[in-house]
Amino acid sequence: MISEYADEILKGSTLAIARVITWLENEDERARPCMEEIYPHTGNAYIVGITGSPGTGKSTLTDGLTWQIRQRELTVGIIAIDPSSPFTGGALLGDRIRMTRHSEDTGVFMRSMATRGFLGGLAQFTQGATKVLDASGKNVILIETVGVGQDEVDIMRVADTTCVVLVPGLGDVIQSMKAGIMEIADIYVVNKSDLPGSDQLYSEIIYRVEQDAQMKNRKWVPPVIKTVAVEGKGEGDLLDAIMAHRKYLEESGEFLVKRRERTRQETLKMIHHELFRIIRQRLDKNSRIELMVGAIMEHKISPYKIVEKVVNEWLPLSNR
Repeated sequence: MISEYADEILKGSTLAIARVITWLENEDERARPCMEEIYPHTGNAYIVGITGSPGTGKSTLTDGLTWQIRQRELTVGIIAIDPSSPFTGGALLGDRIRMTRHSEDTGVFMRSMATRGFLGGLAQFTQGATKVLDASGKNVILIETVGVGQDEVDIMRVADTTCVVLVPGLGDVIQSMKAGIMEIADIYVVNKSDLPGSDQLYSEIIYRVEQDAQMKNRKWVPPVIKTVAVEGKGEGDLLDAIMAHRKYLEESGEFLVKRRERTRQETLKMIHHELFRIIRQRLDKNSRIELMVGAIMEHKISPYKIVEKVVNEWLPLSNR
């Protein structure tokens, strides 16, 4: 059965894609052998991150960008990260509401994923879902992060090109002078550029980008694109900027450097997750973790000593 799902993914089956992504989210044991089968067919899609503060219009912009990509006869996979429901833990699906015009397009696959408390602006299994869409033959994968704060920058470790979306009136002029999310942009997008204050924001970002390029001797100077996503304005310019960045990465050799580092970080994260899963499973057996918590609460032992004992139980000091 696993092989059948893998084959269907390679054929672009939306049902198989959806099912395997669900397996990933639920940590179903069937996910791993399926991912192993499709992995040799990954690495072809170009990954674009769309990030920014809540209220910047990321979903509408992603919708318009998808339309522009489809006009160039490329297929699109969309992973929209939504906040988690406090009751079910599932995605609230706010993004999908704004992208209904692609619902009948067989060249577009969209999946909402819940953060489930995972920090960094992404869901825990975003990279796995990206690989599924990649193997299914999608040319471009758009990852729209949940509305992020200044230090939630995980998208830069997943995307080939990261677009940071800003709008006037949300304090972005001040934010643009700070570190954090503003430091990860390959492209800046001033959305809702028909609003008052957009010219000031645009000028501020241009000034900051030029200063940063001079100080750090950057070879790629992030462009600043104006858009009005609700009116479909500027999205073609944004796609042109994304393609220009891709060309730069490929010609400079940075494309392979970025993907190698991404593979390194992802592998370490997978090892960390699997070790944690195994240890958590063993500690849950016979309520052992509850006994530990009780001992800590009664101050019979410190949590630091517990950590040392648990780690040494499976990773003896002699082997570390």
